[in-house]
Amino acid sequence: MLSTFLFLDQIVWAGRTGVYKNKERAEFLGRIAFYCFLGSNTCTTIIELAELQRLSKSMKKLEKDLKHQELYKNEQYRMKLKKSNERLLALIKSSLDIVVAVGLLQLAPKKVTPRVTGAFGFASSLIACYQLLPAPAKSK
Repeated sequence: MLSTFLFLDQIVWAGRTGVYKNKERAEFLGRIAFYCFLGSNTCTTIIELAELQRLSKSMKKLEKDLKHQELYKNEQYRMKLKKSNERLLALIKSSLDIVVAVGLLQLAPKKVTPRVTGAFGFASSLIACYQLLPAPAKSK
């Protein structure tokens, strides 16, 4: 769905720059593109929720096995905790993107105003930039 959004967005861009002459078709494809964006982020949210639930179950099992002794010194537990934090951030970002898509499609114009859409889009962009940062170097 995301690749469909990106493809259709190129046609919308071509329509706005004058390369593609049929403005009505470009606007129609733009709405379809935003629905693809909404669907993609909805699927991402569902997947991230499922993965967080799976990670939570495995972490609880590991906690029982370790009997709460030195949890944070256990490498496997720390890796699962790190993965859980990454998944949680991806869940938050996809949830923000859903609000942005709803705002751009004007599905709830009274609740998701242009300012709300812009604020959520800005926050989502900040998260995307943070996710692109390299991992910090391990200290000895």
